[in-house]
Amino acid sequence: MVEWLKTEGLVDYNIAVSFMETRASEIAANKNKELVWLLEHPPLYTAGASANENDLLDKDSFPVYRTRRGGQFTYHGPGQRVAYIMLDLNKRGRDVRAFVEFLEKWIIATLKEFDIEGEIRSDRVGVWVRRKDKKKRKDGAFLEDKIAAIGLKLRKWVSFHGISINIDPDLEHFSGIIPCGEADFGVTSINELGVSVTMDDFDRALKNNFFKLCK
Repeated sequence: MVEWLKTEGLVDYNIAVSFMETRASEIAANKNKELVWLLEHPPLYTAGASANENDLLDKDSFPVYRTRRGGQFTYHGPGQRVAYIMLDLNKRGRDVRAFVEFLEKWIIATLKEFDIEGEIRSDRVGVWVRRKDKKKRKDGAFLEDKIAAIGLKLRKWVSFHGISINIDPDLEHFSGIIPCGEADFGVTSINELGVSVTMDDFDRALKNNFFKLCK
């Protein structure tokens, strides 16, 4: 049974990382349950293992945390649902690609409940939406914005870190970085797409879809 935890208020990033590392070690030792942890952070930037320092455009507005998760620079802040995923892949096939695909399908299925069509791209991480309401690129393709990010760390085949989905964050806060190194694409949120949803409603859909898809 996967435990489901939701923390109200804004959680300090270092406290969250410490909690995840401890819980992941306990899961690996069969001393605690797997866990999905829902929370929000105060405004901050994180730099993953592949972060390019040139992608940090503003070093002064928010704290910058160097983390060992996969990926590049990303933003966390109020109005963004962060879900930290602590699952034992020893029991789930030790297939990292399949695990990432599960996370993508989970996000897409949840967004679909709010009439948002999320898509994945073979050359980019995360979940994207096409923007017919914005100007086209020079090649004629519709612009795409990222609505959800994925960044993971595995230790003894137990995952931690996880996903973040933009419900209604201040999108201007993303301007201090090149999110995930993708300079040619923007960032959007459920609210910016014209859909009004509360965090509680989104969490219910997120939980329902997790248990539908998780094996």
